[in-house]
Amino acid sequence: MSLSKERMPKQQYAKPIPTPSPETQRYWEGCKSHELWLPFCRACQSFFFYPRRFCPQCFGWDIEWRQVSGRGKVYSYAIQHRAFHPGWAQETPYVTAIVELDEGPRLYTNLVDVEPDPNSLRCDMPVEVVFDDISEEISLPRFRPVLSSAEGPA
Repeated sequence: MSLSKERMPKQQYAKPIPTPSPETQRYWEGCKSHELWLPFCRACQSFFFYPRRFCPQCFGWDIEWRQVSGRGKVYSYAIQHRAFHPGWAQETPYVTAIVELDEGPRLYTNLVDVEPDPNSLRCDMPVEVVFDDISEEISLPRFRPVLSSAEGPA
């Protein structure tokens, strides 16, 4: 899923833009393709995030990248009423969150397609990844609520 239909030229995007490193390059390539890929430790059979060359669980070096579902639940959230950077000044209030993926790792992200109101948000709320194409090189993963069948299509 994509939030934006056309990629935004870099000069129009006023917020900080991530710079891929050798350790994160595969993650950003996946996001650009609207897929969520995470490092996986073959020794202890666990996913982890943030990307690094060794497993933070068992300290093993046998790491590979695997695509994950992009589904999870809100672990924690905050409604931001003050922009920490001028690029967000026109978007307050907005919701930042830690999402726990079904595969285990937690990601810091933004929640979209939901009102920044405590009555619209809850911990353990099911969410799914969507991608915001901010440039030709970078698509940012964001998460939106998954609607139940009673609430309508997702």
